[in-house]
Amino acid sequence: MRNYEILYILRPTLDEDAVKSTIERLNQILSDNGAEVTDVDEKGRRRLAYEIQDFREGYYVVLKVQATPDAVNEFDRRIKLTDEVIRTLVVRDDD
Repeated sequence: MRNYEILYILRPTLDEDAVKSTIERLNQILSDNGAEVTDVDEKGRRRLAYEIQDFREGYYVVLKVQATPDAVNEFDRRIKLTDEVIRTLVVRDDD
């Protein structure tokens, strides 16, 4: 298993309950594929450097994950199909 850092930005139009349920659902995708989410850091609503899909703000979430490449690929595939997410970034964390 490798260490990964995953950043995704949620739409700012989501209410607090929708944000929580989306984060739980996305974490469940990782868990179902054998990954272990070691840390969830919700940065909250922040201003974007540039507009994405006509949004000037977004809700930032950073995950630290131990996973296989297959689990991360499946997560990346499924998160791109999620309407609540406007941007995502997956980085392998080599220590």
